[in-house]
Amino acid sequence: MKNNFSGEILISLALIGLLVFFINPLDLLMPQSLHPLMVPFLVVFFIIFTGLLWKESPGDEREQFHKFIASRFAYFAIIATLIVGVVLQSFKGEVDPFLIIGICIALLAKILGRIYGQIKH
Repeated sequence: MKNNFSGEILISLALIGLLVFFINPLDLLMPQSLHPLMVPFLVVFFIIFTGLLWKESPGDEREQFHKFIASRFAYFAIIATLIVGVVLQSFKGEVDPFLIIGICIALLAKILGRIYGQIKH
């Protein structure tokens, strides 16, 4: 459990660091011309992260409860962030469709996960 947890934290921090380079509005961290070179690293880090998530096995009730709390926080954070993005962009008069798609995918994934959990357990 502890190795999976520390590995998940390390790969998450690597993903966050790499994504910060993509935002880089002032070109202080990484020139725009290097962004295409960073895409393969982003994909590889995401694949490793996904592998760590799917490899998790359920432990005792306390461990499952901690994972449940973390999942709930993550779900709320992503939906709230995307909703704020839609609200802010709507004031400008154009909403990025990827924000709407992201919200819809997150909501559908939550519904499908709930259905899968009811059927499987």
